[in-house]
Amino acid sequence: MELIDALNWRYAVKRMTGQKVPQPKIDNILEATRLSASSMGLQPYKVFVVENEELRKQLKTAANNQPQIEEASHVLVFAAYKDISEADVDEYIRHIAQVRGISLEGLEGFRKSLLGIVYNRSQEQKYQWAARQAYIAFGTAITAAALQQVDATPMEGFNQAEVDKLLGLADQGLTSVTLLAVGYRDVLNDKLANAKKVRKEKSALIAELA
Repeated sequence: MELIDALNWRYAVKRMTGQKVPQPKIDNILEATRLSASSMGLQPYKVFVVENEELRKQLKTAANNQPQIEEASHVLVFAAYKDISEADVDEYIRHIAQVRGISLEGLEGFRKSLLGIVYNRSQEQKYQWAARQAYIAFGTAITAAALQQVDATPMEGFNQAEVDKLLGLADQGLTSVTLLAVGYRDVLNDKLANAKKVRKEKSALIAELA
């Protein structure tokens, strides 16, 4: 499916069938998420893949009983780190050096620019930055799903503290940002399944500056 066709096809599915998404498609969605754009490449977030039915029942309660949580094939939980430390930066720099086969000394200038995030921002500012990076990956996951004709429902309406507790996120220095239920639309029970897509016209949304 071409990109524009896929974006026209997708919508925030209200009911799902419970049908399982083939693992290769899940793997492609996750790989696209891993390769998503991220400021400075730091990726200050983590994605949890929840397939377990009992855990999804508990997540559903924490997500205001939205049925897609239980009807989905998988639920992806995007969680951002609440803080970013010098140790996090150094771990990232070592990883770059290893992958690209270059010296740590050659990356010192980049390391210093990253440390500007660590030392020149409050913890809340760092968390908000991390959450925005998680949202970029979140958008990539939605698009990757659509390209494979896998439905996805983005969710912000959930009890963050409850989701964090269920997944043990606090112990990992993380907090949940958003949820993504992936599966297949139930055309018989979702009244929006065949509705026309509504978006602003290009002229109302995009301003081209000469």
